[in-house]
Amino acid sequence: MASGNIDQHDPLEALSALSSVFANASAGEEEGATMSLLDHLEELRWRIFKSLIAIAIFSVVAFIFRDTIVHFLEAPLPKEANVLAQNTPGGKLVVTGLMEGFTVFLLISVAAGIVMSLPVILYQTWAFIAPGLYAHEKKKALPFIGIGIVLFVVGITLGYIVLRFPVEFLVSFASSSFTELVTANSYFTFVAFFVLAFGLIFELPLVLTFMAQIGLVSVDTLRQKRATAHIGMWIASTFLTPGADIYSPIILGAAMSFLYELTIFFIRLTVKQPTS
Repeated sequence: MASGNIDQHDPLEALSALSSVFANASAGEEEGATMSLLDHLEELRWRIFKSLIAIAIFSVVAFIFRDTIVHFLEAPLPKEANVLAQNTPGGKLVVTGLMEGFTVFLLISVAAGIVMSLPVILYQTWAFIAPGLYAHEKKKALPFIGIGIVLFVVGITLGYIVLRFPVEFLVSFASSSFTELVTANSYFTFVAFFVLAFGLIFELPLVLTFMAQIGLVSVDTLRQKRATAHIGMWIASTFLTPGADIYSPIILGAAMSFLYELTIFFIRLTVKQPTS
């Protein structure tokens, strides 16, 4: 009689019911394990959407205070960069098109919005990953968000301090042969990418620590490749700094070497090492 009931059901329906039984049985062991691929993609879509909303809101706030931000970012630029402003008090940078002024303000606002929304972006990233983590891993994730924010702020602060070295070199390098007239678009584009690059480089410890968490790298690997890594980072620092001054690559190279050693400390502190 039981066999007669099975024959009356669709095989696909029976397979689906059996799958749901196993899924419900495993739900109590690990929360979030029953999410399908489409559910994960939908969750990822909403996390990205919330991050973009945060960037948009903070970009609007930055746009309101655009004049203050512009004056702050103009500080490293020497007056010789604008021949039109040398004889006028409070000289302003040059724009060469009808839309350039608005475009520059928009670029600065979006860059500032990304910086200010970093806590939201990191939280959304953590919230997406958290359901797949064990309880002890979730406890480690929250301090990582705070450390990531601190490292990013330190990175962009160092980038702003170092900024004057490549700017002064690039402005003075050809001043004897050309009349300097730096446009607002070229200067603030340079500043945005330079400062944000420093902030992203300072996230290196978190990236490598995450890779260690999922087993892609280990402390032993980082130690064995230490000499090669330091040489490679110092060579890379000469290409990552757009100015040809000697200070920027030295400061960036020293920072990257410090971050590499800090990564080894983070991994030893947070990742359980295999027992020999």
